Amino acid sequence: MELILWRHADAGDSVDDPEQDFNRRLTDRGRRQAVRVARWLESRLPERCLVISSPARRARETAEALGMKIRIDERLAPGTSGADLLEAAGWPDGQGETKPRHVLIVGHQPSLGEAFSQALCTRAERWTVKKGALVWLASRAAGDESAAYLRAAVGPDLV
Repeated sequence: MELILWRHADAGDSVDDPEQDFNRRLTDRGRRQAVRVARWLESRLPERCLVISSPARRARETAEALGMKIRIDERLAPGTSGADLLEAAGWPDGQGETKPRHVLIVGHQPSLGEAFSQALCTRAERWTVKKGALVWLASRAAGDESAAYLRAAVGPDLV
């Protein structure tokens, strides 16, 4: 399985009111970030990639830059744990009958950083994924053992 963890692009500073924070839109800078990273992804993603987004507006707007079908998953809302995020993705073996080989999650810190560290090191640490950046992980099973590795780490300033 391959898992891409993409943090939503710039939406400005968070606000104290949970409803207002949930509905924050991407800034102009954030829209440019999302488009740049989406272009980078377009040439690399397979046709059958499952894209799952947090229901927060800034995450949905980031995911929409891909122009692909998006599944909204309430389990990815701000405040989720890294473990819950990995479970929603089906890491490391896929989920359901179809077991998608590629899953792209668009979400938030600190859950993305926790999921990243847990997937690679089996321990949830508070690693940072910058706004608009992504990490691409792969899991391979050989016999009774499985291994995870980092395929790519890309920020909007690098593409």
